[in-house]
Amino acid sequence: MQRTELAEKLCVSANQLLDFFFPSFCAACKIKLSCTERFVCPSCISKIQKASQERIEHEFQRKFLSSQIIAGFHSAFVFESEKELQTILHLLKYNGKFLLGKFLGEIAAAETIAKIKLWSADLILPVPLHSLKKAERGYNQSDFICKGISKVLKIPYKAKIIKRTRFTLSQTTMTLEERKQNVHEAFEIKRKKDIAGKRIIIVDDVITTGATITECARVLKENGAEEIFAFSVAIAD
Repeated sequence: MQRTELAEKLCVSANQLLDFFFPSFCAACKIKLSCTERFVCPSCISKIQKASQERIEHEFQRKFLSSQIIAGFHSAFVFESEKELQTILHLLKYNGKFLLGKFLGEIAAAETIAKIKLWSADLILPVPLHSLKKAERGYNQSDFICKGISKVLKIPYKAKIIKRTRFTLSQTTMTLEERKQNVHEAFEIKRKKDIAGKRIIIVDDVITTGATITECARVLKENGAEEIFAFSVAIAD
């Protein structure tokens, strides 16, 4: 038996042994995962609604076209209440399951890779959390989503270029205009030299009105970025 074949068999055996003593369960439906599955079972992934090109174009016109700040937008999935993706995102944001972020970034990037490559981006940045919110949660979920996207697209990602300087209220029940006011001048650039002349993708977990990501993009462009593109795991109404 060749060394590579032996190594593969030993790796499979080790994974099976770990799976026996430390089984993993689907983040959405809680069924036991096989040793080759990660975080979410194939059945649940297949139930997550993909964002059609028509939906993406419609949402771009609704959320970003009038401001002329965001050059392009894409999202992999549609956020649906009480469905699999909401369960996964809730675990990511509120239950400390930060590695789900990297997993979601990987599958979102894989779903949209052809479109995103057309942007010829130089850099990926997460929408930042305020330091108090990050301390409370322990991490920024968008950081981990960016790591997954970066791994698939081979585009560098940096987490500390944009800073949220003002603590903002939850935007769940706000109108579009209220959201715009809530995030107005809430961000600043910490390292201008890292964005000068760059084509940048800015990433959030879910885009609803686009107000937050547009404000981040405005600050980036004012500080020398060439073009800004918006990307999210999911788009919501």
